[in-house]
Amino acid sequence: MLDQTEGYMTADGRKIGGVVMDMRNITLRFGGVEAIKNISFDIREGEIRAIIGPNGAGKSSMLNVISGFYVPQEGEVWFRGSKRPPMKPYQVAQQGIARTFQNIALFEGMSVLDNVMTGRLNNMKTGLLQQALWRGAAEREEVENREICEKVIDFLEIQHIRKTPVARLPYGLKKRVELARALASEPKLLLLDEPMAGMNVEEKEDMSRFILSVNDEFGTTIALIEHDMGVVMDLSDRVVVMDYGKKIGDGTPDEVRNNQDVIDAYLGVSHD
Repeated sequence: MLDQTEGYMTADGRKIGGVVMDMRNITLRFGGVEAIKNISFDIREGEIRAIIGPNGAGKSSMLNVISGFYVPQEGEVWFRGSKRPPMKPYQVAQQGIARTFQNIALFEGMSVLDNVMTGRLNNMKTGLLQQALWRGAAEREEVENREICEKVIDFLEIQHIRKTPVARLPYGLKKRVELARALASEPKLLLLDEPMAGMNVEEKEDMSRFILSVNDEFGTTIALIEHDMGVVMDLSDRVVVMDYGKKIGDGTPDEVRNNQDVIDAYLGVSHD
């Protein structure tokens, strides 16, 4: 068992720290349906943690529990050593947790820059009147927030579309803009819900490169859901596998790849 505080070393020599997020015996029900059944796993400082499983396994429901969209009926969510009470999504965001969505959720009529700027809303401290007058602290605050957003735009190589309305962008660039908006909040934990769904090979390669760079250069801890197993095995430090709401595997990519329960779940093998 991994130490709760000391972490571990990856195969490529990276130091992974102690537990950031600890999901303890999580059960989530919708009426009589159990979407998540008594699942426990942790996410550690600086790692890329994948959550995988066949369609309907409960992966997105788990991400929604982490981000505060759902409150589990049983179990506990611990963040940075403290038990988290039921919270609204904006309160979870204020803790330093940002996310992207499986279905793109951008403001189509706004420019790329304006969409990215919305990622700074939780960082804005001045009041509505000050912002309307745009004087003093409000002006300084917006300039500082805009500088951070411009750096994110440069980092993700979307300078050429910064003033383009999102509605005019192709799908792959919209996904990158959504990542930029999440990064603009300077998250400690970044949740990615199928960041490469619907992308072609070149777009997946670009997104994989950016995810690795975010983790390496910003030190951001990342938890992601992804169906492309090649991507998962290449990017992830550890993988937790769900099937019909249950956890059936948890470990390194190699350990999960050789787990018979995981193989059966993906191949659809039945047991008599």
